Amino acid sequence: MSFYELGKEQRNTLVEKINREIADALRDGRQDGLLPFFADDDTYIRKTAYLAIGRIYFTNTKLQDKIISVLEALLKDDDARTRQTSINAAGEIGKHDFGVVKHFFNTGLFDKHHSVRNAVIGSVKKMGEKNPEPVIEWAHTYLHHPDKEIRREVCHGIELRGRTHPEDILPLLKELQHDRTKRVRETLVHVIGQISYKKGCLEKVMKHITGWDNKALVDDAVEEIIDVHDRYRNFSFYTQEEAKKFIEAYR
Repeated sequence: MSFYELGKEQRNTLVEKINREIADALRDGRQDGLLPFFADDDTYIRKTAYLAIGRIYFTNTKLQDKIISVLEALLKDDDARTRQTSINAAGEIGKHDFGVVKHFFNTGLFDKHHSVRNAVIGSVKKMGEKNPEPVIEWAHTYLHHPDKEIRREVCHGIELRGRTHPEDILPLLKELQHDRTKRVRETLVHVIGQISYKKGCLEKVMKHITGWDNKALVDDAVEEIIDVHDRYRNFSFYTQEEAKKFIEAYR
């Protein structure tokens, strides 16, 4: 029976059990005590586990070194789900202390399994939202990596910070404007659209991208911005028509 097939009371009991067993395993420095939860095929069991790691790390400072050591060992596990959960746990820590877990993302970014690489993207998103300065600095080091997938993943990873603070990531996006790889270009256009529709964001995005050299890419980005204001019309500050008028007046 999966996590969400359980009743609310049963779920709460299971979460308490997972938290207790993980805390006990960490105190003993036993990575085998985490494995059943880290490798579980239920996404919500794994999520409960990595959230527990984050809470324990910041509430019990005596266990911090053990936690990092155990997560490093689990990052080398043969099972992709275990490595994925290790990255997600590191992401919980990195929301407040990126320096101590930076090496997890240097490793995970090149993992052979897409789920682990996706965990890096997801973690960069959540860390960048809460702890932007060191995360954006880290992302910048991979912005011109020879591997197109690394460039694409980094571009995607910084998106969430840009949704509320586009000015923080627009300089990085600008550096990708001449990337010739289709997937990178498509991701770049997508991210520009995603950081344009909340209050105060369209103004910042348009001010920045109208100064870019690659006018063809800017045209594609503007089309995406207009389309986003329709797709996300229930969440956008401007209606699509208002966005169009603003863009026409700006350009």
